[in-house]
Amino acid sequence: MFVRHFLLALQFFTRIPVTGRLAAWVGYSPAMLRASAAHFPGVGWVVGLFTAALFLGMLVALPPVPAAPWVAAVVSTVFGVLLTGAFHEDGLADLADGLGGSLERERALDIMKDSRIGSYGAIALVLALLAKVALLALLAQVDAGVAVLTLFAAHVSSRAVPLFVIRGLPHVGDTVQSKSKPLAERITTGALLAGLLWWGLALALVVACEPSAPWWAGVLGALLGLAWLWRLLRRRLQGFTGDGLGATQQVSEVLFYLGMALALGGAA
Repeated sequence: MFVRHFLLALQFFTRIPVTGRLAAWVGYSPAMLRASAAHFPGVGWVVGLFTAALFLGMLVALPPVPAAPWVAAVVSTVFGVLLTGAFHEDGLADLADGLGGSLERERALDIMKDSRIGSYGAIALVLALLAKVALLALLAQVDAGVAVLTLFAAHVSSRAVPLFVIRGLPHVGDTVQSKSKPLAERITTGALLAGLLWWGLALALVVACEPSAPWWAGVLGALLGLAWLWRLLRRRLQGFTGDGLGATQQVSEVLFYLGMALALGGAA
């Protein structure tokens, strides 16, 4: 079931085709999708490896001019969005619209169900994408190898932290229509440990490749993103929604990059 749950997570959270006979073999049920939560960081491995490989390829292929890291950062960010279908970015925009549009819990939840994007969501998306591009370009100018590994590690780490939200907060909203309905039940201890194993292996890999890099700073940044979103969701919504999980991933990813950039700057 391990492979089936992983492929189901890949099918649900990316645009990578799991179709035909493979999809039939994987199968589907709400219980399986719940179990696949353990593989959120595993999806981060796939997305992170593909985007990091493209980022590295662009850095190598482009002419060695100051604009090259910016172009590489833009191309890899666009590719990551296409690979995931902007799944998490959509969650960030919806949460920003809901929490920015009303101080009332029920009204905020209603706004988040609206597929149309508002001013708060648009601003949140623009700022998040700009932050990713700028920080990746900055990291590449400091140390291209560390930047590539940071991109990979950030994708895995930012998909591990939402597991703690699922574990510690109740699901709220319309569970009948919610995209995160199968996640309404809290993640099991075994699934949480499996997700942390995916994350631990990723960190072990980047540390082995660049043992002197301040990986602790990126992890700290991701954890700060988790703490902020946890507090925000608990205070404003008294629980989590699928949009809240997507927003947690996005904020933690950006803060992973920021933590690495600040630590590298302090060490320079």
